[in-house]
Amino acid sequence: MKHLSFSPLGDRAIVIEFGDEINLEINNRILEMKKAIMNQPFPGFIEAVPAYTTLTIFYDPVSVGTNFPYETIKSELELRVPSFSTIKKQSEKIIEIPVCYENDFAMDIDFVAHHNGLTKKEVINIHSDMLYHVYFLGFAPGFPFLGGMNEKIAAPRRTTPRLKVPIGAVGIAGKQTGVYPFESPGGWQIIGRTPLLLFNPNTTPPSLLLPGDKVRFVPISKQEFNALEDKNGS
Repeated sequence: MKHLSFSPLGDRAIVIEFGDEINLEINNRILEMKKAIMNQPFPGFIEAVPAYTTLTIFYDPVSVGTNFPYETIKSELELRVPSFSTIKKQSEKIIEIPVCYENDFAMDIDFVAHHNGLTKKEVINIHSDMLYHVYFLGFAPGFPFLGGMNEKIAAPRRTTPRLKVPIGAVGIAGKQTGVYPFESPGGWQIIGRTPLLLFNPNTTPPSLLLPGDKVRFVPISKQEFNALEDKNGS
């Protein structure tokens, strides 16, 4: 494991760099450190935000209680590093997400198939056959960046992003796949749609998926989609 590096992000955050590769070992260490900090927060702690290879710690410099808040927090975190590797990992939660891959919901599935020399059915089978890891949430509240997609269905982002991508759209960008929790602009290749709500501000936690969770996509018909959409009120 690469030695951790620390750097300031403005005067209210510190970025911890765990390495330069996207892999499960690094991501698990990031999530372990986040959990440890949240279990025993330092004075002034606000939030810990994980990404592929970094953990950004936001803090209130006034509440830290010293004239040099960045140096104080950096020293505190460095002292805690040896204990992070001893944290017991929680059992992984697997969440099944139903997806309709029919053309009404999959505007770009024919492109993805043609780009990779596959049939539409092969794209669906490959995409739904994998168990994905939620690395982090970003871009929009509840938007999961998922790792573990088979490179056989990798595809470039759209040259011209759409102004409106529907809520629940399942997309591919490069070697990544993800789900849009809201209607929003976006440039991912859309290969399906889920009727599940990925983000609900009225629930705790508001996001259906959290970093460290596992995701499995389950193909459903258009009729099943409509029935689940009515049930979920999405």
